[in-house]
Amino acid sequence: MISKNQIKFIRSLELKKNRKREGLFVAEGPKVVGDLQQAGYHARLLFSTTARPDAELITEEELRKISFLQHPQEVLAVFEIPTVHSPKPIANDLALALDGVQDPGNLGTIIRIADWFGISTIYCSLDTADAYNPKVVQATMGSLAHLQIIYTDLLELFKTLPPSYPIYGTLLDGENIYEQELTHEGIIVMGNEGNGISAPIREKITKKLLIPDFHTDGLRAESLNVAIATAITCSEFRRRK
Repeated sequence: MISKNQIKFIRSLELKKNRKREGLFVAEGPKVVGDLQQAGYHARLLFSTTARPDAELITEEELRKISFLQHPQEVLAVFEIPTVHSPKPIANDLALALDGVQDPGNLGTIIRIADWFGISTIYCSLDTADAYNPKVVQATMGSLAHLQIIYTDLLELFKTLPPSYPIYGTLLDGENIYEQELTHEGIIVMGNEGNGISAPIREKITKKLLIPDFHTDGLRAESLNVAIATAITCSEFRRRK
């Protein structure tokens, strides 16, 4: 039986300040929890509505009390947030840099996209949404376990790079991505949902890219969702590999 103190503690991890203080986050569902365990994440607490040797058995009613999901998914775990250092980007590889991405759903989807396209590192500006927010964790569908998320000052990161290191960014004044030479290494910067890439970061972009629209009648969507734009951009880079 789960205690009232455990319920209160787990629910408190919905807040970033509590996750940061405790160094813990919540994951739910057999797939997400299983992927994190397989990747070596350490579960401080593990609850399940079905018998399993590594979990405390609880009822569905108890699971609903601690779950952040509208429809709880059998398993809930409290994991330790891994300690991640801030290495420079690996030569001959791509990384993503997120500049102020705010929506947890977008961040979770971008993490999943990066995993699909074999991008193992995402650098996040300090004002980007928290990757260990329960909504982000669930949106990644387990991909959080397969790559490293590094929160850092992007301008300071870019200062450590050689002058010739490619820093790509999707901008309205960029050049058609389908007509540009793309390298097998570099950082791809994606910006805030409403404002795009911030002015200081924009100045560091060495290759401006544009995802063109294909309407001929002048009627089109105003912009692309940042996660969709990330998928299109990553796909084009990997297609050239």
